[in-house]
Amino acid sequence: MASRLFPGVLLLSLASLAAGACAGGGGIAIYWGQNGNEGTLAQACATGNYKFVNVAFLFTFGKGQTPLLNLAGHCDPASTGSCAFVGADVKACQRMGIKVMLSIGGGVGSYGLSSRDDARQVAAYLWNTYLGGKASARPLGDAVLDGVDFDIESGGSAHWDDLARFLKAYSRAVVLTAAPQCPFPDASLGTALGTGLFDYVWVQFYNNPPCQYTKAGGVGNLARAWEKWAAIPARQVFLGLPAAPDAAGSGFVEAGDLVSQVLPVVKKSKKYGGIMLWSRFYDEQTGFSDKVKSSV
Repeated sequence: MASRLFPGVLLLSLASLAAGACAGGGGIAIYWGQNGNEGTLAQACATGNYKFVNVAFLFTFGKGQTPLLNLAGHCDPASTGSCAFVGADVKACQRMGIKVMLSIGGGVGSYGLSSRDDARQVAAYLWNTYLGGKASARPLGDAVLDGVDFDIESGGSAHWDDLARFLKAYSRAVVLTAAPQCPFPDASLGTALGTGLFDYVWVQFYNNPPCQYTKAGGVGNLARAWEKWAAIPARQVFLGLPAAPDAAGSGFVEAGDLVSQVLPVVKKSKKYGGIMLWSRFYDEQTGFSDKVKSSV
């Protein structure tokens, strides 16, 4: 016997179904900014594939150095107004509900923190130049990014926890994310991640054979490392992967293997937030996010 639903009840039922469909679902984080041929930031967001975009990289800062932003072939941050269109794109992405982060560090650069006071000064620079503060020179104009991504691959391990504390002290709304290597704990960010101040952590499960997936070895090494990462005091943990074989030295996982072998393992964790891909340029070449987004 068919039941009859009144319009209000029907709407409530549909809303409940939608909420159920989203429960436990993950998102995709992407890095943008390191290849002038990857299209604009607005175009990346318009795909609808990404929940987070990391604008990369602020690659020089700390130790008394003048901070420098590098956006490869997109624009020249040192030239006034050159990157204003990126700021407009940030706003466009945010209107779509996408969080946009400034990624600091990276694999090539000159950065590090010499003291707690150095961390305080870098935090002030980040707040005033890219976040909610005010500075006479803002490379991305008046766009207010959602937070800061710590992609610390050199520069030592000292005072990143101080930087995190100073940034959160400006506003609890500042989103902090990090991209540690999969060997646990991360040599650079282990102490900082222990503060519990990081919202999202996308662990790089590539360029590190002892803790990455291979067809021959299976998911065992990755699963053991993932279990440790899933226990850190962060809101969510993401599985970081290259979006193409050429995007990293090792660790690329075919879309089919990711969906059938890897995701069923990592999604068991309550901390699972989705996947991170390096980078937008490679993702555009392979269509990787298109292939996996419905399973993430």
